[in-house]
Amino acid sequence: MLRFLFFFLLLTTTLVQASDRVPLNEGWEFHFSYDVRQKLKNPVVTLPHTWNAGEVAEGKMDYTRTSAIYIRNLHVGEEWKDKRLFLWFDGVNSVADVFVNQKRVGSHHGGYTAFCLEITPFVRVGADNKITVQVSNEHRLDVLPLTGDFNVYGGIHRPVTLLVKEANCLSPLDYATSGVYVTQTNVSRTSADVRVAARLSLQKPKATLKVHTRIVDAAGKTVAEQTSAAGKDQLFSLKNPHLWQAKADPYLYSVRTELVDGTRVLDSAEEPLGLRYYYVDPEKGFFLNGTHLDLHGFGYHEDMQGKGSAYTPADYEADMKLVLESGATAVRLTHYPHGKYWYELCDRAGIVVWSEIPLVGPGGYTGMGYVKSAELEAHGRQVMTEMIRQRYNHPSVCFWGLFNELKLDYDDPVPFVTSLGRLAKKEDPTRLTTCASFLDNPTFNGVSDLIAWNKYYGWYGGKPEQIGAWADKLHAEFPRKPIGVSEYGAGASPEKHTEDLKPVDPSGRFHPEEWQTYYHEKNWEELQKRDFVWGKYVWVLADFGSSIRTEGDHDAINDKGLVSYDRRTRKDAFYFYKANWSSEPFVYLAERRNRERTRPQVPVKVFANVREAELFVNGVSQGIRAADGLHRITWPAITLKPGANRIDVRSGALSDTCEWQYVAPAASRND
Repeated sequence: MLRFLFFFLLLTTTLVQASDRVPLNEGWEFHFSYDVRQKLKNPVVTLPHTWNAGEVAEGKMDYTRTSAIYIRNLHVGEEWKDKRLFLWFDGVNSVADVFVNQKRVGSHHGGYTAFCLEITPFVRVGADNKITVQVSNEHRLDVLPLTGDFNVYGGIHRPVTLLVKEANCLSPLDYATSGVYVTQTNVSRTSADVRVAARLSLQKPKATLKVHTRIVDAAGKTVAEQTSAAGKDQLFSLKNPHLWQAKADPYLYSVRTELVDGTRVLDSAEEPLGLRYYYVDPEKGFFLNGTHLDLHGFGYHEDMQGKGSAYTPADYEADMKLVLESGATAVRLTHYPHGKYWYELCDRAGIVVWSEIPLVGPGGYTGMGYVKSAELEAHGRQVMTEMIRQRYNHPSVCFWGLFNELKLDYDDPVPFVTSLGRLAKKEDPTRLTTCASFLDNPTFNGVSDLIAWNKYYGWYGGKPEQIGAWADKLHAEFPRKPIGVSEYGAGASPEKHTEDLKPVDPSGRFHPEEWQTYYHEKNWEELQKRDFVWGKYVWVLADFGSSIRTEGDHDAINDKGLVSYDRRTRKDAFYFYKANWSSEPFVYLAERRNRERTRPQVPVKVFANVREAELFVNGVSQGIRAADGLHRITWPAITLKPGANRIDVRSGALSDTCEWQYVAPAASRND
């Protein structure tokens, strides 16, 4: 018992060391708010944490939306008696009330943006301090999202950090930023202007306070340096800058800013700087640094089997590996700002980012994504401001998203969304605004610089190839408006298959992998021809939890991902895009999981990044064939023998293999 008590105290008490950033992710007691019994034996959890991630596996439509409490101790030593202490939360879903020593410090509404609270007046120096965070993910009409085809996982689902600072410091209270904003203007291959603004929190203002900033290149060399009076913006002009060229060369400078008093450094921050310029042409699409860059990639949810949105750095890195393997150039962060680390990975990998707020409509379902109320509109403006300021310095971010799939059958959202567009431009005039509509009319054309549509031809009705005619029609109607495709996709189970390619009932249980592949082949065939489609975003990178879904293999899963919910299986369509998007040489036998065949003659399709390949069936060559314009190599009909058949494809040192069983119908058997 004493050993357990010692271990528990070790988990729940942090001794603040000589550091300005102390992780507070270990040793949180957890219990639901309604359980107010004394002497509870509460579990101890590690952040990030959610309380309802496991309910996806249970297929629950009424997943837990309630309130819970997290508690831990923080020991503040005497050496910090003159310091200022701040709690920084990367994300708490969806409403947080924070207490220190049972005194309320403050609150925050919104689960997908960071917030920071100063706790200095509430702590006892030389003693343990009790931190309590009450969290709610309950439905509310004043907190976004009001609805959506994704789960709102309750909990402290992103990291928590203690910031230890001097009386005078860079302000973490400016919407939970570092207090440093780096603005780039007039960027070209020969020069770039950079403005650094440091926002300060001063308890003891002094005339001797200075801000010292260095711009450092990737090799660690200082290329520009300036010291100025506190509160004054700093202007730099760089000659022949090394540009951030997306995946081709995601070059990053760093901006290192210090608040100094004489020779003493009071506080510091380091921010990324990727110098680039870009625009979108309504005829030719996206241009980065004067060169056309086709933006293609995925919508991406923070949702993983067994974890929900409680991502660790390793989880983000695993998903980034998938994005890079596919050859994608862009991601749309749906339908909320993602964790800070994901933006850092995109900066370093050269992935172009569309980041949006959780103003999400019901799409094809009932419900409302917007209500005309002062409280909700204030919250929407708050979240927009937080997203922009917190992600302001990330060069990967090129687009701010205003909404997704709002409908017009409740309060008219256009005036409010228009005001959000103006707010985004006020906060950040250097980036473009966009939105994701699904209404084929010009209702939202004027609210943002760009517009995109969620289109599902070949899944929710129609034929996959119709997306081309649709895009041409809208482009002809709105020739000066840059248009994109923000979502297109189809569901699939890697365990369900068909030899007869027929349209699928999206609300049914049978979602064969072959139809998803066909759907994407036809959609991409049309989209890749049209440069005027400025962005092409597959829905979605990986399967994710959605409590309203009763289709496919499992309830509560949206199975449109090109990767399975547990990330173990890349579906065939993933390899189709890898063949079209990446330069990595490979060969991949499609329909490999359709192992039991009922016909003696079957086609074979290979996705490949090689010019040609040779096919072998049971060791016998079926000939060499060349890849088509969509990086497919096909053999229209090969003959299977009864029983097991080994299928091999080879191209130089590259190869792939699978086994298909042919079971002849009883009437055709010779035995």
